[in-house]
Order: sequence, then structure tokens, then C-alpha cells
Amino acid sequence: MVGAIRVLAHRFAYVGLVLTAGALMMLGKADAVLMERLRVQVNEAVAPILEILSQPIDAVARVAEQVQSWIALHDENERLYRDRERLLQWQTVARHLEAENATLRQLLKFVPEPDARFVTARVIADSGGAFAHSLLLSAGASSGVGKGQAVVTGEGLVGRIAGVGDGAARVLLITDLNSRIPVLVGSDRTRAILAGDNSNRPKLLYLKPDAVIAEGDQVVTSGHAGAFPPGLAIGSVASVSDGEIRVTPFVERSRLEYVRVVDYGLTGILKEPMRGGALSVSAAAAAEPKPKPKPPAADGAVKP
Repeated sequence: MVGAIRVLAHRFAYVGLVLTAGALMMLGKADAVLMERLRVQVNEAVAPILEILSQPIDAVARVAEQVQSWIALHDENERLYRDRERLLQWQTVARHLEAENATLRQLLKFVPEPDARFVTARVIADSGGAFAHSLLLSAGASSGVGKGQAVVTGEGLVGRIAGVGDGAARVLLITDLNSRIPVLVGSDRTRAILAGDNSNRPKLLYLKPDAVIAEGDQVVTSGHAGAFPPGLAIGSVASVSDGEIRVTPFVERSRLEYVRVVDYGLTGILKEPMRGGALSVSAAAAAEPKPKPKPPAADGAVKP
């Protein structure tokens, strides 16, 4: 008997809820203002209850988050401890090599290279043509920029200064047809010439017949001819096929915004002559042959 009454109560409760919901929907369509007021009152009555019920859940969530933070902190602490031990080992090795290097330099009477001077300039124009690969910079002779200076970024060599004005300078990129750079390739330090051909990947020329070059070999400046200092990063070998070796530069031309113009004090690039073909005063003085001194006379007087 009790079970039958309970079943009937459940059925009537379900039917009652459906009818109540339908009535509320109809009432909401009929009087939206009344339903909105009723909704606000229900929310105000239920909000404190929900807030009380949510506090234990929030506390558990905060505890779980704190535990995860402690675990992550412990793992990071272990990683930092291992990094510290490894860096201390490298510090000992570096100090030993530094002392050894200083001793060898002193024994060999090594003459260090002069400190390089540099200025940072913004790229204000890109030729972007098929017959010339050059950039225009916002710094010129008034800022200390001179012809032949190297232009670099954090990735590697961009090119060299080919023309200078008072407030602007033109950069000849390593991909330009007129660019020729002595380089070293790979761990074997194979000598070659990096030649631009107005494509995005310059090629290597004048390699030894028995040279072994593989894809991925690093290409750096060799320092020969005094145009660039040794060791400037240029790119990596991209392809070796049919006797042609192509190099992908580290510097992406399309992403250049600011570059560094570095003066290494090298004289491998000839300076431009003055207008009319005349040399500068210093160059003319250096080129003019000096008269030989006349031998003294027998009596000690100098011959006229």
C-alpha cells in the first residue's frame, strides 16, 4: 500500500512539475516584468545558500592547486639544482681555459685585434629587385659609417657597406650578384668563395677537388683578404647536387628592420676615389715616391 502511494506521488510530482513549468512559461510570455521580478527574488534567496555550499568546494580546489604548485616548485628546484651543478663544472673549466689562454697569449706575444666600433641603423628601403640585392640604411658618414664596413644582425652577416652618404648608406647583401666573400665550410675548415647570384641562396665556388661538403655544414667568414673578420656566421649548406653547392643564409632579408654596422678597422675594401678620379690627399701622399737621400761628401758637406 505504501509502495503504491509512493509510486503515485512520484507520478503526480512529475506531472505537477511539468504543469508548473508550462504555467511559468506562459506567465513569462504574458507578463515579462512579473517574471523578471520573480527571477530576481529567487536569485537573491538562493545566492547565499549557493555561496555557503561553494565554500568547501573552493577550499578543496585551493588546496589541490597549492599541492600542485608545491610539486611543480619541487621539480623546478631539482632542475635548478642540477643546472647549478653543471654550470659550476663549466665555470671551473672556463676559468682554467681562460688562465691557459692568457698564458699562451703572453708566451706567443699575441697581438689582440682592435676593438670594433659599431652603430645601429634602421632599414628604410629594400631594392627588392631581380637584378640587385641591396638595402638603404638610416645612418651615413655623419654617424661614422664608412665603405666596406660589415653589416650584421644577431643571426649573422647581412652584407657590407657599398656606398655612403652623409645621412644614409647602401648595403650590398651577401646574395647580390657582385658579392664575393672568402669563407670556411664545415668542421674541416674548407676554403671557398661565397658568390651571390641574386637568388636567396648563394653558392660556393673554388672548392678543392677533394673537398667533402655535406648538407648542414656551417659557413663562416675566413678573414682572408681583410674584407671581413674571421668567424662571422653566414649560413649553412642547403644542397649539394650536380657540382653546385647552395647556402641558406641565417639572416632572412624579408625580416630585417634594424642592423648593426661594425667597423673592424680592416682595409680589405678599397676606398672610393674623389670626384674626377683624383685620390685623396693622404692617399696621394702615400702613393707619391719619396726622393732618395744624397750621400754626404768626403769633407762632410752635403752635396747640393
